Amino acid sequence: MKQETTKKKQTIPQQRKRAAGTLRLKDWALEDRPREKLITNGKKNLSNAELLAILISSGTIGQSAVELAKEILNAVDNDLSMLSRQGIRDLTDNFKGMGEAKAVTIIAAMELGYRMLTEQSAQKAHTGNDSMELFKYICPSIVDLPYEEFWAIYMNNKGKIIHKQRIASGGINETLVDIRRLYTTALEKNAIRIAVAHNHPSGDCKPSNKDNNLTKIIADAGNLLYIRLIDHLVIGTNNGIPTYYSYHDNGLL
Repeated sequence: MKQETTKKKQTIPQQRKRAAGTLRLKDWALEDRPREKLITNGKKNLSNAELLAILISSGTIGQSAVELAKEILNAVDNDLSMLSRQGIRDLTDNFKGMGEAKAVTIIAAMELGYRMLTEQSAQKAHTGNDSMELFKYICPSIVDLPYEEFWAIYMNNKGKIIHKQRIASGGINETLVDIRRLYTTALEKNAIRIAVAHNHPSGDCKPSNKDNNLTKIIADAGNLLYIRLIDHLVIGTNNGIPTYYSYHDNGLL
């Protein structure tokens, strides 16, 4: 009788877990416990899927949180920038075991990462002496957006960045830019040089014909005001890594 009672006490929690349809982290195999791996080996030794699994916390019967994390990452081509663009419904509707609370946790974590990059950029004294400096400065503001935004970067006569401003926000494929607003701010800030930048949500940073025409219009307007357009950056991603196209580096400015 005692043996039977003991056996029942061991199986009741398992039955409850099956009924709930979830597996907690402590129920996983040791090699599938990213929390313990982080504590033991440090955060740098975890894969993106393992870090995401910590946020997800629990999987479902037949699928651990690590496997669910891999499924989510595969759906966005392992592109963290693309993952950061997912909304609550994108996650809950497309992945079994992803409830609203888990989706909110992932979205909040991605937003914190974005804000960290933005703060680091704001705290550093930047110059616009080359395209890479401009890219590092503006990239955190626009690289992960699911729609286009157009920004202007204003500099003094020594090339030090003194201000940046969102000029326009648009749709998936294009945005309308108010040239007057761009240069009104330049005059207010006593800027001698400007650079402009916009993102391509598709990730492909190759400029379009509309981008080329807009660049010429901005440059010509600046020449009339003796304010030089030194570069236009098109921001995109390549295999999840932010990248850019520079009009200056390609001899077009």
